[in-house]
Order: sequence, then C-alpha cells, then structure tokens
Amino acid sequence: MNSTAPLAPLAPLAARLRALPPSCGPVRLIAVDGHAGSGKSTFAGRLADALGGAPVLHLDDLASHAELFAWTDRLLPLVTGSLARGESARYAPYDWTLRRFGPEVRELSPAPVVLMEGVGAGRRALRPFLAHLLWMDLDAERSWQRGRERDGAEQSAFWDGWTEAETEHFSADPSRPFADTLVRQLREGYEWHQRTPATA
Repeated sequence: MNSTAPLAPLAPLAARLRALPPSCGPVRLIAVDGHAGSGKSTFAGRLADALGGAPVLHLDDLASHAELFAWTDRLLPLVTGSLARGESARYAPYDWTLRRFGPEVRELSPAPVVLMEGVGAGRRALRPFLAHLLWMDLDAERSWQRGRERDGAEQSAFWDGWTEAETEHFSADPSRPFADTLVRQLREGYEWHQRTPATA
C-alpha cells in the first residue's frame, strides 16, 4: 500500500491502523521507530492528526542521560501496564536541560489508537503490545546528520555519545526487520510500503 498524494496523504494509512484489532487492552498501540533524526516525531504528529487527534507518547520523555535505552522497566508498568487495564497512563517526563524527571505529570489516555514514537519503540520487550510497527526508512548516517544540523554544534558531544549508544542498541535489538510498514518522507507527504516482518 502506497501514498504519495500531497493532500491528506496519511488518511489511508490511518484508516488501516484504526481497523486493526486492539493490542494492549482496548488500545491499538502503534510504534514509530527509526534512527535519531529520521523524522519520527514529525511523522507521528501528522499521523496523529490523520487519526483525529490520537495521543502520542514520546519516548524521549521516559529516557534520560543516564538511561538512553534502559527505560523499558519504566515504560512497561507506567504505560503499557496501565493501558492494558484500560486506564490512563501517568508519568513525569524527563527534562533534558535540567537532567531530571518531573515535577509535571502527564496523562496518556487509553484511546482507540495510541502512537509511541522514539528510537527503540519497536524493541523486543515492546513488540507483544504493538498492533503495528512503522519504521522511518532513512539510513543511520543521513538521519544522524539531519539530527546534528537540527540541534547545532553545542550538542555535538551528546550526538557523539548517542550514535555509539544507538548503534549498540540496534545491533543487539534491531527493530527494522520486525517492521510491518516502511515509511519514507517525500518532498511532499510520505510513501509507505507494507511488508512481511520477521517473526523470530
């Protein structure tokens, strides 16, 4: 299934996702994964709009400088555990400037479709809860270059550490082979391709 139309290009994809069976209690939990800088946040926001305002969980809110990828033990009880019971998830997002969590508490409602975006959203521990996994199909080097250009020279040291950590994560726990759909950003809109994901 493809879409390259510039007007409401994500409507057919949104309709397909809404038609999926629930995967986490009453929720269809949809993951948007890909390399840092690949456009996950922008795509998830536009897909959420196409879904009529679906809630979006940004995994940057659950990660931290000390735990770039070791946030699974935080997400499972706070988010998937709550959604599986049909309850709203409550969490205090991480402040990347102050380097601490909270004190603001955010709420994620168990809507029919909930989007979860971030590097590692399709990781092994989360796939049992997912109705669908979308992968932003932009290679690591181009993604990271976009991210560095976006964040500026002052974040260069952070990006050096990040790229090493991301490479290590995806080497041990890859997401792309398990993606149901590959998404590519075009000059206007997106195109996507359904695929048969790995099952191992």
